[in-house]
Amino acid sequence: MSPEVDHPSPLRVAVIGSGPAGFYAAEALLRSPEGNAEVDVYDRLPTPYGLVRGGVAPDHAKVKSIARVYERTAQRPSFRFLGNVMLGRDVLVEDLRAHYHQIVYATGNEVDRRLGIPGEGIPGSTPATVFVGWYNGHPDYRNARIRLQTERAAVIGNGNVAVDAARLLLRTPAELVTTDIADYALEALRNSRVRQVWLLGRRGPAQSAFTSQELRELGELTDADLCIDPADLVLDPASETEVCQPLRTIGKL
Repeated sequence: MSPEVDHPSPLRVAVIGSGPAGFYAAEALLRSPEGNAEVDVYDRLPTPYGLVRGGVAPDHAKVKSIARVYERTAQRPSFRFLGNVMLGRDVLVEDLRAHYHQIVYATGNEVDRRLGIPGEGIPGSTPATVFVGWYNGHPDYRNARIRLQTERAAVIGNGNVAVDAARLLLRTPAELVTTDIADYALEALRNSRVRQVWLLGRRGPAQSAFTSQELRELGELTDADLCIDPADLVLDPASETEVCQPLRTIGKL
């Protein structure tokens, strides 16, 4: 008889959160050279993928396609997804510690940070977290009251989420119907009276956080014109220094 081989017990890991961070952590554990990890991914929502499902704009199908990578991870035999399980309500940390060798917290930031300024809680003042979750069909925000019966809307911020919000407000129903937008949001935007959207940034173009591709998309809208005040493109000395800094850094390499 051949001698018995001592097979080490598998490393059992619980990952809390099934967004990109949770899936990348699971993939790293499952493809480790030791190859003896078992990973259970928990999420309070019944569906996985986090911000890829509930945060990426519905007209950015290419970005959403990253979910195919997560699907391959989920097909591994040592992977399990447990949805509709809320930490602290359905399962306690003590319970997880009793059944797993390690716990990985990959919950991210689920709520927005309020500014604490007068009037931010009045009707018609909506955090981006709520608006984005609303048009993406996130169960926390599907019943949000989004006021679209006004001709002007202001979006505060100059990052990619701000541009997404402005673009979704200005797309025609014909453009939206081919996207992954929630049905109720499509119907609401179909009846929207918004005709002007002001994108307001605290700082200038040098500090904008959106990409040039996202800016081009605003200029490609079927029934909207992109208006930029030339004076807003004039850089102050500090912004000129910031823009030129990467060039000087490259020159030193």
